Amino acid sequence: MRVTQSMLSNNMLRHLSNSYGRLGKFQDQMNTGKKITKPSDDPIIAMKGMSYRTTVLEVEQYKRNFGEAYNWVENTDAALDQATQALHRIRELTVQASNDSYEEGQRESIEKEIKQLTEHLEEIANTKFGDKYLFNGTDTLNKPVDASTSPPTVSDNSNAVKIELSKGVVIQVNANPKEVFTEDFFTDLKALSDDLTSGKTGDELDGYLSKLDTHMDAVTFERAKMGASLNRIELMEKRVDEQEIIAKRIMSENEDADMEVVITELKTQEVLHRAALGVGSRIIQPTLMDFLR
Repeated sequence: MRVTQSMLSNNMLRHLSNSYGRLGKFQDQMNTGKKITKPSDDPIIAMKGMSYRTTVLEVEQYKRNFGEAYNWVENTDAALDQATQALHRIRELTVQASNDSYEEGQRESIEKEIKQLTEHLEEIANTKFGDKYLFNGTDTLNKPVDASTSPPTVSDNSNAVKIELSKGVVIQVNANPKEVFTEDFFTDLKALSDDLTSGKTGDELDGYLSKLDTHMDAVTFERAKMGASLNRIELMEKRVDEQEIIAKRIMSENEDADMEVVITELKTQEVLHRAALGVGSRIIQPTLMDFLR
């Protein structure tokens, strides 16, 4: 095959263009720190990157969900702790009032304190964090308890509030209000206050002690459930933290360029490019002006 000057020139220009392309690729990797800048550079890396990035985004969302879960569980536990203390105090006062040696003025003082504690328990039952009520199941925007009515108005929404903390794993983060702040709960407290006012005997007041014990046991049981949920949430958070580290490492290995390799290849390509330019200058056909010098 006859090799012409135009063939040599065209080949030289094509090789120089490819060389510039490779230099541009290494420059992009140096500037971005990534192996590719568009999917067409390497479709396999691009497809894997989409999968790894989706995993990282999911893990980051789960980490945000943990903050919401901690808010629910910790605020609920704190509210139940206050309710337990209030019930203990009411029980102590009931024991004191059941002593028939107490005068009317002393019983009146006990009744007033129990009434205040009952109102405090109503406030606890209507505890909010942010704009959400803790003890109204999934109906978080409406107040669950109104103890001023007779009988007391108590919501019957006991649906579990669940938050997804890992792929396919949801955790209940609220207490069951029907097990704690029931209609009987506030009815018994109101009846106790009324009986103290009406001058019931100590033996008649003793009957409230077993009722108070039942309510305290219910609150304690729900606190135990919250404690168990908190322990599980903490364990799951550690697991998700590890998943985040692994997912980001795998994504980095897939996408990030090895800068030492890139610099070496860039230097090598520069040498090759300079050599190609030198050869090209010799291949270009001399003109008449070169012979007239």
